Amino acid sequence: MPRSFSMSDAKRLLRLQKDIDAKLRQIESVDDRLRAEITSAAEKMAGSGSMEILDTIPVEELNRDKKGIRVKMLRDSGFSTLADIVKASEYSLSSINGISPDGAKAIKQAASEIAEKAKSGTKIRLSTDDKNPLSTALISSLYKYNRAVPFIKMADEYLTNFGSSVSAAAADLRPAAGSLKWLFASSQKRSAAESAYQALSSILTDDLYREISSAARAVQSSAYVSSKDAWADFSRDSIGYINLLESVVPDMVGGGDEVYGLPEELAESVADIELDLTGLRCTLRRYQEWGVKYAVAQRRILLGDEMGLGKTVQAIAAMVHLRNKGATHFAVVCPASVLTNWCREIEKHSNLKVIKVHGNGKESAVRGWIAEGGVAVTTYETTSVFDIDESFRITMLTVDEAHYIKNPGAQRTVNVKKLCDHADRLLFMTGTALENRVGEMASLIQILNTSVFKDISPMLSLSNAPQFRESVAPVYYRRKREDVLTELPELVESMEWCNLTPEEKKVYKDALSEQNFMAARRVSWNVDDLSQSSKAQRMLELVSNAEEEGRKVLVFSFFLDTVAKVAALLGDRCMEPITGSVSPARRQEIIDEFDKAKPGSVLVAQIQSGGTGLNIQSASVVILCEPQIKPSIENQAISRAYRMGQSRSVLVYRLLCDDTIDERITDLLAEKQSEFDAFADESVAADDTLELDKAAINGIMIAEIEAQKE
Repeated sequence: MPRSFSMSDAKRLLRLQKDIDAKLRQIESVDDRLRAEITSAAEKMAGSGSMEILDTIPVEELNRDKKGIRVKMLRDSGFSTLADIVKASEYSLSSINGISPDGAKAIKQAASEIAEKAKSGTKIRLSTDDKNPLSTALISSLYKYNRAVPFIKMADEYLTNFGSSVSAAAADLRPAAGSLKWLFASSQKRSAAESAYQALSSILTDDLYREISSAARAVQSSAYVSSKDAWADFSRDSIGYINLLESVVPDMVGGGDEVYGLPEELAESVADIELDLTGLRCTLRRYQEWGVKYAVAQRRILLGDEMGLGKTVQAIAAMVHLRNKGATHFAVVCPASVLTNWCREIEKHSNLKVIKVHGNGKESAVRGWIAEGGVAVTTYETTSVFDIDESFRITMLTVDEAHYIKNPGAQRTVNVKKLCDHADRLLFMTGTALENRVGEMASLIQILNTSVFKDISPMLSLSNAPQFRESVAPVYYRRKREDVLTELPELVESMEWCNLTPEEKKVYKDALSEQNFMAARRVSWNVDDLSQSSKAQRMLELVSNAEEEGRKVLVFSFFLDTVAKVAALLGDRCMEPITGSVSPARRQEIIDEFDKAKPGSVLVAQIQSGGTGLNIQSASVVILCEPQIKPSIENQAISRAYRMGQSRSVLVYRLLCDDTIDERITDLLAEKQSEFDAFADESVAADDTLELDKAAINGIMIAEIEAQKE
């Protein structure tokens, strides 16, 4: 026996290794059990969803393939839908006069085949508005797994780093722990045991044992959770829950397409990209992460995801990844109406430095960006100030609403193309479907990739054909909401921050000098010429995008004069406005007319009148002209479209002006909401307690007047 350790030392170390292995097996078994629990809960929820589908299918479908099933007897006996057949036993079916046991078995078999098809196509939706027993069971299972994940990862890291080496060392040490053969062991075996003991001693410490034992206990305790805590955690991080669910049961979440429509060879190169998103302050959905990988892999692309899928976040994530790889200079070109929005989104979702290049000081802002790096955010009109050396390189240039540069002869197109010449990577973005605007698509692709442009030029008339889509796939990527967001609550809310024009600033300052709160609340809408209204221009863009996607729009305002101005601006696209002076009977007539109207149609309403008591499911875009001082008013207005019977996701846009009373109202309501959430449960009365009182309004006005003076 070598002097460095005794037989009892070897036994103690091997016993410690055995105990640690047992704890690790406990953790692994919990991992398997929780994943199985999630799968089971998801299958039950999908099964419930499929039963709802079967409940709409008449029993006559059993005989679609002329199987000779006597469906009339089934219907006469009270079996009217396929759901009735699935729930019934063979015995109850064979009890029907004229149906034999073999016939009952054939009926159940046919119904089961249809039920399986329905189940396989059923996608899981999770929403805090639908806390039924099945969804609660699934959320609780996901919550348990989330709590266990850190400990499971710790066990996985141990096994990855030490598992095989510890097993091998234990095998070499085991003879030294009491075998008689050890007395006659060769010097080679004794040396191996000595090395094994030293190796195990450095790994299998008492601290490691305590850490793994604690992890095993924590994983076991994760089985006991409160459904209330689980739903609260889901509300805080729904994307994390959906990503976890998607990793466990991918076929029940999203579009079921692992590569989101890309050709196989291209998909393989995209999948090989490993992202470093250190510094990204949000969780990406799987389809968003795939979009970022696509942008990184292909370098010069046109991302055409539909509205509401988070193209901005994907662009930010791509910049974060490239920054982590050593890049320093990025630029974003966007319409003036979303300039502030871009700056805020970058600051909110990443630790990237933002430089706004617009207005007074834009030239010095460019010089500062060149010297220090970061993300320069500018407008199409301001790109002319980018006077940069020929050798200067931009790692990635993002061009939002890229169809703005469809006209090769326009000055803004010329200016943006000059910037493109300095860019190593290009990310063009548009929510507008370009398949039916092949001229615009071709002009953009020509800038991005001349080789692809040459390939697609002869087949532009086949823009919806598979061969065209495959040819354009290396540069053009578009996902639809119904393909990737089937599992989420269908409500997407956005704050649209606008910059005041000089005319708006003048009118706004006049309202403040008169201490007129209501006039200040009408910021941007109280200019005489709405071509000078940043909110009006952004609203027109949103209405145009909605029309492109076959959507109808609801526009709400508290103010009668704003309602009138919006209606006049929209002209023929707008229905008769709904205000307090419109009778209930006429309101319903207007809504009926709106239901029959074509996509792109707009219904404008005073929020107090059109925001309650009406069902307007034919609209799927809601625009709020100004923030309300009582959140329940906004929520009721949104609920006109976001309610049972709505077949599309609902997009809500809040039009807000930067550095105005809009910001103060929004921030104060958010602060009050946060305080309420910290000290109270949600209740029907919650929104009423959040209303801004007279003192709060006076405080807002005083603070805003002082800020404008400064």
